[in-house]
Amino acid sequence: MTEKNIPDLQAALVCEDVRQEMNPASQTLVGVINCLQSPQFPVTAFKLFVWVRWCAGRGQFTQRVRLLTTDEVTALRESDCVFQLADENVSVTNITLFGGVQFEKPGVYWIEVHLDDELKIHFPFPVVQIKQPPQPAGNG
Repeated sequence: MTEKNIPDLQAALVCEDVRQEMNPASQTLVGVINCLQSPQFPVTAFKLFVWVRWCAGRGQFTQRVRLLTTDEVTALRESDCVFQLADENVSVTNITLFGGVQFEKPGVYWIEVHLDDELKIHFPFPVVQIKQPPQPAGNG
């Protein structure tokens, strides 16, 4: 039996899209974001991707990504995936899509990434109300 070695969390990013390149080892992250801005609420994010990379581990693991409300307890969305690392010299990238997420009000929401039920990262995702830009004046 192969010994299990817990991997390191190399990165966790929120973005608007992930594109697979011709090279299977390459992806393009589109619109890496650290907050969501809107002039009105509720607002719906049609697509929110959470891009997570693990490295330097060995074995089979379960990843859970959670999008929490402003109370840091209630999950708006949650997604699990099982992945395998053959040895410590490879990495695995997991991409979670949360579609049609409705944010009822502005505030600080939270992203969590768990590995085998252990919290690995917990970071803020502010949802901010901005002023509507003024409409340009007409030309006569």
